[in-house]
Amino acid sequence: MTRRDDTRSATAPAPGTATAPAPPAAAEPRRTRADRARQVADVLRRQVLYGDLRSGALPAEAELVREFGASRNTVREALALLRAEGLIERCPGVGTHAVAEKYPHGLERLLGLAETLREHGEVANEVRTTGLLTPSREVSSRLRLPAGEQVVYIERIRRLNGLPLSLDLTYIPRDLGEPLLAEDLVRNDIFVLLERIAGRPLGRAEVTLEAVNADPHSAATLDAPRGAALLMLERLTHLSDGRPVDLEFIRFRGDRITMSGSMSRA
Repeated sequence: MTRRDDTRSATAPAPGTATAPAPPAAAEPRRTRADRARQVADVLRRQVLYGDLRSGALPAEAELVREFGASRNTVREALALLRAEGLIERCPGVGTHAVAEKYPHGLERLLGLAETLREHGEVANEVRTTGLLTPSREVSSRLRLPAGEQVVYIERIRRLNGLPLSLDLTYIPRDLGEPLLAEDLVRNDIFVLLERIAGRPLGRAEVTLEAVNADPHSAATLDAPRGAALLMLERLTHLSDGRPVDLEFIRFRGDRITMSGSMSRA
């Protein structure tokens, strides 16, 4: 008589025991083509502006389809987004090329525009308006001045290599601003001149950055389309002793400048 081997695997379930279903494999969320195109455009934008696609030809559509695992229509929609931003041009029979450059403006050091962009060309200033004015209570408060005390107002267009880059509106206390008006404002950053006049270095600045649409006057001044996106930088700069001495409202052309910085969680 043959003995039956009733040995079972340690992992096999006992008779009558329900088998737990395997956890479902994680699935990619369903996304619209517009969502996916935006995702592709974000990665390509970085490569066009700062990476290996800068000032060069973009890969063919078929290669982008393989790289991103996206449909051809999705890739075409992503390229259309970058073209609408003025970053690329698509020429039938020639291909797609990067055509725009944005200049980096760091947010980690307190520098004037010419100091910031000296590696990218020459910054020139067109002084549009200067003079004394009685500021609003908000401006007086920010500069810690008595209500009604006049300040020096300076309005400039800043150009990089001849192209309009920003429109700067600046308020400075009178004791520092009036000597400043005797200086060469066309070829110098105000920061450099302020330190010389004050006899001490600048210390810190409070910065607010937001996106605004170009009003008709700003658009015309900056040679930008009406309603174009501008980067609005509000900056209150202090001397090293803590005194606020320079309140600025700066409208940057959003298609020519990018703000960057490094952050730490500590």
